[in-house]
Amino acid sequence: MSDGFKLSIVVPCYNEEEVLHETTKELTAILHGLIADQKITPTSKIVFVDDGSKDKTWQLIDTFSKENEVVSGVKLSRNFGHQGALLAGVTTASKDSDAVITIDADLQDDVNAIPKMVDEYLNGSEVVYGVRNNRDTDTAFKRSTAEMFYKFMGFLGVKLVPDSADYRLMSQRACKVLLSYKERNLFLRGIVPLVGFKSSKVYYARKERFAGVSKYPLKKMLKFAIDGITSFSIVPIKMIMGLGFFIVLISIVLLIYSLVQKVNGNVVDGWSSLMISIWALGGVQLISISVIGEYVGKIFSEVKQRPRFTIEEDIYTEKTQQENKR
Repeated sequence: MSDGFKLSIVVPCYNEEEVLHETTKELTAILHGLIADQKITPTSKIVFVDDGSKDKTWQLIDTFSKENEVVSGVKLSRNFGHQGALLAGVTTASKDSDAVITIDADLQDDVNAIPKMVDEYLNGSEVVYGVRNNRDTDTAFKRSTAEMFYKFMGFLGVKLVPDSADYRLMSQRACKVLLSYKERNLFLRGIVPLVGFKSSKVYYARKERFAGVSKYPLKKMLKFAIDGITSFSIVPIKMIMGLGFFIVLISIVLLIYSLVQKVNGNVVDGWSSLMISIWALGGVQLISISVIGEYVGKIFSEVKQRPRFTIEEDIYTEKTQQENKR
């Protein structure tokens, strides 16, 4: 493989004008280094995916693509969310790339792990996960909730790679299998392990965000976790059934206890126990309906089969076509 293989680095962007200069600089240096080592071809690309940004993100991508031969971009017609933008980039780049790496634009994931991923690919791995070797940059709350999430997903039978996000390398074959999964409720961290093929891990230290603000506040993180749970397991519904049987068992025990107390003449006013029972059962019922409603809502969005993303402009394909004509 002396001539190397074509690599595309997909970078989803949403209002990232503050960090794009540095991201482009660092990723360009990585690509040029790999090209010089003849591990990848000179036609390898950085593919920025503008996910409906409201700032100057797309203008910067367009400018960089004209000034830098390895930079290209894809502009989505509106905001489709981080997972949708990732999928749009993978769909576009995997058509003619031998391998695709996905990484966020904020530079928290160490770009120096990319050469290690490339080496793993050259050694036969078709999926290479970027895995954090520590969570020192996270708050205690985020560390503990992340640990609980991975443990809970494992309890539900969902195979995830702990401490890995959406920083990974996938071969063209692995990308094609990934794209054959047609669900609209995207949770790529759960879908990618289902792809199979030989996989490996590359460990790195996660950094502080270079600039700008996180696009995943607590509210979005909770929604992301709920999507992950309900998209890959029906265990919560089974747990509701178990909870229902448990409450029925408790009610039978209380009924027997009440009859015994009545026979013994120890009947007392039951206002407190009655109110507690009503509120407790009401809460359980509302939670149960909400969980079931979450699944029904996902079915509703899946059966409509709306596009998972819509591309407005595609600099990557234009550049690739021009290079092929030379």
